[in-house]
Amino acid sequence: MPIVVDIDVMLAKRKMSVGELAERVGITPANLAVLKNGRAKAVRFTTLAALCEVLECQPGDLLRWESAGNSTEND
Repeated sequence: MPIVVDIDVMLAKRKMSVGELAERVGITPANLAVLKNGRAKAVRFTTLAALCEVLECQPGDLLRWESAGNSTEND
């Protein structure tokens, strides 16, 4: 998939667990896992804004575009 989600990178930088992030953002850990693992088809701007607020980052720190030829993940 050309859009890569780097939530796990920010979680590691902030030394925060998935459960803590989910609780602070106000979504279920299961829904956060879907987003974190790149299986989500969409993300609400309100959710993205909440993630950025809690992780103290910019949307570009969480999402990046990668050309299909350079993808390292299995689709």
